[in-house]
Amino acid sequence: MTNSLKIALATLNPTVGDLEGNAQKVIEARDKAAAEGADLVVYGELILLGYPPEDLVLKPVFQRQAMRKLEELAKLTADGGPAMLVGCCWTADGEKPEDQKLYNAALLLDGGKVAALRYKHDLPNYGVFDEMRIFDEGPLQGPVNFRGVKLGIVICEDMWYPDVTECLAETGAEILVVTNGSPYERGKYNERLQLALKRVQESELPLIYVNQVGGQDELVFDGGSFVLNNDYNIAVQVESWLEDLTVTDWTRTPEGWVCEKGEIRKAGNGFAAMYQAMILGLRDYVEKNRFPGVILGMSGGIDSALSAAVAVDALGADRVHLVMMPSKYTSQESLLDAAQCAEMLGARIDNIPIVPAVDAFDDMLAGQFAGTEPDITEENIQSRLRGMLLMAISNKFGYMVLTTGNKSEMSVGYATLYGDMCGGYSVLKDIYKSDVFKLCQWRNEEHPVSALGPDGQVIPENIISKPPSAELRPDQKDEDSLPPYDILDDILECLIEKEMAFRDIVARGHNAETVARIEHLLYVAEYKRRQSPPGVKITRRNFGRDRRYPITNGYRNARLRDLDA
Repeated sequence: MTNSLKIALATLNPTVGDLEGNAQKVIEARDKAAAEGADLVVYGELILLGYPPEDLVLKPVFQRQAMRKLEELAKLTADGGPAMLVGCCWTADGEKPEDQKLYNAALLLDGGKVAALRYKHDLPNYGVFDEMRIFDEGPLQGPVNFRGVKLGIVICEDMWYPDVTECLAETGAEILVVTNGSPYERGKYNERLQLALKRVQESELPLIYVNQVGGQDELVFDGGSFVLNNDYNIAVQVESWLEDLTVTDWTRTPEGWVCEKGEIRKAGNGFAAMYQAMILGLRDYVEKNRFPGVILGMSGGIDSALSAAVAVDALGADRVHLVMMPSKYTSQESLLDAAQCAEMLGARIDNIPIVPAVDAFDDMLAGQFAGTEPDITEENIQSRLRGMLLMAISNKFGYMVLTTGNKSEMSVGYATLYGDMCGGYSVLKDIYKSDVFKLCQWRNEEHPVSALGPDGQVIPENIISKPPSAELRPDQKDEDSLPPYDILDDILECLIEKEMAFRDIVARGHNAETVARIEHLLYVAEYKRRQSPPGVKITRRNFGRDRRYPITNGYRNARLRDLDA
């Protein structure tokens, strides 16, 4: 009987679809674990494919290639070294291709073969997840026998509900092993930990939790793998936001298996976690899509300043190109603030005035606009000219345009389609304006883990303290068109994250006319948001993968809110 084990937790950053690259990461982690005497290496959910694979996994040729690569990995374990618990797709249960089922699987590779496999039972079908349209539901299964130890394999969502754990405990599991592709959002770490504690309490078994790390389009995975003993105490906590290989030591006792106390790193929460998510999301989007760097328009305002800081922290100042594009409404203060911010960040900034182009457009459209007064049309022309300039530089040099709009603005349509909305990615897409101010203050006081930017203050205090303005007309301020951001953001959070009824939002102390107006703007801006670039998911409900409202929507014009039906 085995009385001791060394189990390695491999917190890795895969790339969706990169079977060769992901397999190499798996092998390198195994080699490191072998050097430390590990018996088993546990990887994240679908580590060989990358998570989430979305419709890519529906390609039969991709399925076959993934399964062949998995079998190649299995052969490596014939060397007597560590076994591996690897996530991959798996087809089964049908002689004809049309009869086969496709599973999200975790496979135990040992002794040169696939020693055991288990299928994901609870397929998430909410928020950013739609696994029910891709995978088939696996049956409830018992533990796998690994060198005399019964391991209860739990795949991500299976930990969110008691059924799988209950089945494993009743059929003799000794250690719960949870493989995960669990993306970050505010408060997610504590939610995971509480659910893990529930499963430990119900089963009276210790639990290993291994998560992936890295950015995948709009999702960011924070890693943060951990081990809970059956006394509910954390035995090991891996550093969040970084790839990691941690070997844990296990001993069989009369009370069951116990993990020896190891390093317990502080889990990422609050503004530190939000900022890390933005860094990692942007870095991996740029690196995995092979952009040489990013370009963004600097306005002298807070959104572009924070976006620039995140870009420098993610990529380094030499890969960030800032462009100031002043109009006749741009203040000298904004020019100085933008230049100072660029200097603090150590990034290149160029100045390209748009006044000649605006004048040219005025001349071109003079006949069409004869007899009309200047309005938002002329304001939007300025924004669209800036977007065109950035896209021209992007086309010429290959740098991706980073947009700078925040969630508050995107919610109510306070952005110009084909203007400041054009670009390839947005780090502020899911950040409310109120949090933009707080994140700037936080970054001036802290230097994030893995940040490539300078220590100390990187955003001028004047940018943070001055009233926000688009500077598209004389003496313009954001609050000329919108409520104060603390009021606006509370209303938006009630509408978006909480889906609260109209009367309940008003009951929080908000003006009814203001709530009605913001609700209307939220609905009618949907068509704009559908054309916006992807951006880092931070909140419970981001625009795009989470909140998917119809553009053509008769409810937005109805007065049903008065009924609170």
